[in-house]
Amino acid sequence: MSTPRPSIADRRRTFAKMHDSGCFILPNPANPGEARYLQSIGFKAIATTSSGFAWSRARPDNGITREMALAHLREMVEATELPVNADFEGGFAAEPEGVAEGVRLAVETGVAALSIEDSTGDASRPLYDVALAVERMRAARRAIDGAGGDTLLVGRAEGYLVGRPHLAETIARLKGYSDAGADCLYAPGIRTREDITAVVGAVAPKPVNLLIGWATELTLADVAALGVRRISVGGALARCAWGGFIRAAKLMAEEGRFDGLAHAASGADLNKLFGSS
Repeated sequence: MSTPRPSIADRRRTFAKMHDSGCFILPNPANPGEARYLQSIGFKAIATTSSGFAWSRARPDNGITREMALAHLREMVEATELPVNADFEGGFAAEPEGVAEGVRLAVETGVAALSIEDSTGDASRPLYDVALAVERMRAARRAIDGAGGDTLLVGRAEGYLVGRPHLAETIARLKGYSDAGADCLYAPGIRTREDITAVVGAVAPKPVNLLIGWATELTLADVAALGVRRISVGGALARCAWGGFIRAAKLMAEEGRFDGLAHAASGADLNKLFGSS
């Protein structure tokens, strides 16, 4: 007899409890097939990747529409029984009211958590002013509370990714987002043990997400010892997939060789995985 799928409420409760102690890896699949595979090898939750999804649609990161993002979130929630943490970019709006509307729609897809960034996409003004960024977070919080309050809100300070790698500013922003109702804080781009420890201490007792999107000697145990609650990899898994695809394709196009296919996954294994679902 098959086990019934956990409800959306169950997934949200499970995900919230995962943040109480310890440290876990939150991998970022770009499509439902990858999500299903990650579930099959034992991951307990997944996060979407705006960049990985955008590339799969022949668009740059931050190049998808809100409607595309919402459709993607729905299919990712449906693909597995795991809690899904949504990379909801900047809420697909500049003003708090628009962010609130987008967050309300995202919650309706069934995600267990969603993040809101403070980057603008404008190179001349890469981050929203702090006051507006905090109001945007408050609007997201109100939208979640109005929908039942069981979806986690992740506040992201993007300074390190947009050319403003200033620890003091990043911490001040994270504290503001925490005060505005963010349940989990995230400063993608911080790398050193010193910066990670400083961020964790500054927003304690709220949990911190760490991005590891590159090869590093840091392990899950190392990061846990720094007090981080969860580790995501952003678009790194998508870039790994693209890397293998590009290498194999270039060998065929440029040299007429097929040895780039040597490490391809087994079609039989993939059919077995998806045929059993």
